Amino acid sequence: MKISDATRPDTDKLPLERRMVDLFRAGKGAVLSGEELAGALGVSRTAVWKHVKMLKAKGYRIVSLPSRGYRFIAPPDDLSDLELGAGHSAKRIGRRIVCVRETGSTNQLAFRMAEEGAGDGTVVLAEMQTGGKGRLGRRWESPPGVNLYCSVILRPPILPATAPQLTFLSAVAVARAIESVTRLQPRIKWPNDVLVHERKVAGLLNEMSAETDTIHWVVLGIGVNINMERDQFPDDLRYPASSLLLEHGAPVSRLEFTRTLLSLLDSLYDDFLNRGFEPLREEWIARAMIRFRRVAVSSGDGDMEGTVVGIDSDGALLLQTSDGVPKRVLSGDVRFV
Repeated sequence: MKISDATRPDTDKLPLERRMVDLFRAGKGAVLSGEELAGALGVSRTAVWKHVKMLKAKGYRIVSLPSRGYRFIAPPDDLSDLELGAGHSAKRIGRRIVCVRETGSTNQLAFRMAEEGAGDGTVVLAEMQTGGKGRLGRRWESPPGVNLYCSVILRPPILPATAPQLTFLSAVAVARAIESVTRLQPRIKWPNDVLVHERKVAGLLNEMSAETDTIHWVVLGIGVNINMERDQFPDDLRYPASSLLLEHGAPVSRLEFTRTLLSLLDSLYDDFLNRGFEPLREEWIARAMIRFRRVAVSSGDGDMEGTVVGIDSDGALLLQTSDGVPKRVLSGDVRFV
């Protein structure tokens, strides 16, 4: 196969390994000679051989055929910036992807990077977290190599009071990604959980740095249980938990899921900035299947029951209680009654 202009990388500014992977992908399994690769990449055939060897060491399946060239078989399922960046043309989210093997918490790492000036849309991923956390300071179990631990740095031109709207954006993106990759039918549980078959498979934790009328940055924290086995869950969970593997009945490609999620986050964020919160709010409510449902809420302000009549612009749950007065609930645990 001769490498045509249509299969060449769009820019010479990309790292050489990324450009090589893009060429292999565009070749769709065809044998690419060392000479063709060298010409397309602007390097020597020796450099091609060295970088193919480096890709193999990273888990890429590439067959070397003497006197013919190289055939790309498959990428690794690791969450690497090299692989996630392939084919992802982001407007904002995913223009920069940082992957680490281990960290205390991707939210903490993203917060430090934001303080150091990381740009809008920077994505932070870890194979393992030693101090993963959920809402209200709860621990988020984060074993290595099976799940998605992700944080996204955003610098939205909105007021701090409306920042909770971005939690809805995260939830809708995760639900859409699950639906796209597995065909499961996820449901969103207020305020920040995604359920499949009434079991929690994903949680969201958004944090921000702001002043009275200015947001410096928001960190969208997203944890998704993808290929976690039953014996990897702790016994003291507050809410029944599961994984896409357990609910789908088969392993799910973390790479495919993460690519899909980043693409959805990018398009939803762009839509949010251009069209506002209302379309997102309506989809969230439809996916939550919560409007006009009677619920019980346990919160720091006590317990109450009521009928859900909507979601406020700051993420508050609006309840119609027995006294006829709508009440705003900012945090708490919800169950249907």
